[in-house]
Parts: sequence; structure tokens; C-alpha cells
Amino acid sequence: MQTVPYNREKAVTYARKWALSRNPAYYDFQSIGGDCTNFASQCLYAGSGIMNYTPVTGWFYRTASDRTPSWTAVEYLYKFLVGNKSVGPYASVVSRFEVQPGDIVQLADSSGMFYHSPVITAVYPTILVSTHTFDALDRPLYTYSYSTARFLHINGVRIW
Repeated sequence: MQTVPYNREKAVTYARKWALSRNPAYYDFQSIGGDCTNFASQCLYAGSGIMNYTPVTGWFYRTASDRTPSWTAVEYLYKFLVGNKSVGPYASVVSRFEVQPGDIVQLADSSGMFYHSPVITAVYPTILVSTHTFDALDRPLYTYSYSTARFLHINGVRIW
């Protein structure tokens, strides 16, 4: 297995292209719990070019009914990215000052439950994000109401 760079430019280009619409290649989960992590996964895939087809604990999407929980659920995406030792993107939790475009920020409410996974599309002069569910294109992170933010820096992509 080897490590290749994550293509941040492709991830951000995809995020900006599809932030306010839906790619017909993917199911829209908006009406059944939200589409933000599905959108974040699409952006990650655009920047990584590889899925992890490990049943249950991997990270992949074939159809709405043939996918892993990590493709569409906030906490499962976090666990996949920070725990991934196999193929696909992998990440570490960093401070807001260490993020780059193409990284993911996850927002939590006052109970500590993480509920939203926007994609970071710019970091200067302020962090901008693009997302689905409450569709946004280059929205300043500071305009969101949240208790905690968890920043996931994509370190690279493992391939065979």
C-alpha cells in the first residue's frame, strides 16, 4: 500500500459546483435525516479518487441502499477518517489554524452531539464552508450556531 496526496483542488471544485444543487449520481438524503455528510463524502471522493469497500467499517457508496454508514453519518465518517489504516482518505483532528481547503469541519450542539459536516472551501481571511442540508456555498463558519467544532485534516490517501 502506498500513500498519495489528497487533491484538495478537486475536492473544493466539486464542493463549489454541487453545493447548491445535487449530483444525480448520488441519492439525496435530505428528506431522511440530512445530506451534509453524503455531500462531504462526495467531495472527499472527488479529492481522493478511491473508496474503501470494506463491509460495514469501510467508506463507499454504490447506491442509496448499498453504502457504508460512514458515507452518510457524521460520527461514522469521523470514525472512518481518523481510524482508517487501509485504502482511502485518512485524517487527524487539528486546530482551526491548521485546516486547509478540502478538509472537513464537524459541528456539535450543546449536548456534544455532532450533527453537521461542512466542507472547508477557503481558510483566509476566514474559514468558508460549502454544504448540503442547509445548502451553502462559501458560507463563513462564524455564521453558524454551534457549541463545538471538530476539524478533520485530510492527511492523504492510501491506495494499493
